[in-house]
Amino acid sequence: MAPVIVYPPDEDGGRRVRADGVILGRAFSIGDISLQEVGLRGWDEMDVVRSGLIESRGGGPNAWEH
Repeated sequence: MAPVIVYPPDEDGGRRVRADGVILGRAFSIGDISLQEVGLRGWDEMDVVRSGLIESRGGGPNAWEH
């Protein structure tokens, strides 16, 4: 399974989310990261924070301000 990359917050506080070279969209909170699209069904916010499959760039998983 390809890692999920969460890019740094933009000027609106959104973060691009990419998996396997495909942009999945923008997230404005951990809860917005739709991991079902990459096969991680049933994950909650703490699973996202703890997972080694999720790479948060430009701040940790709780950084949502530019």
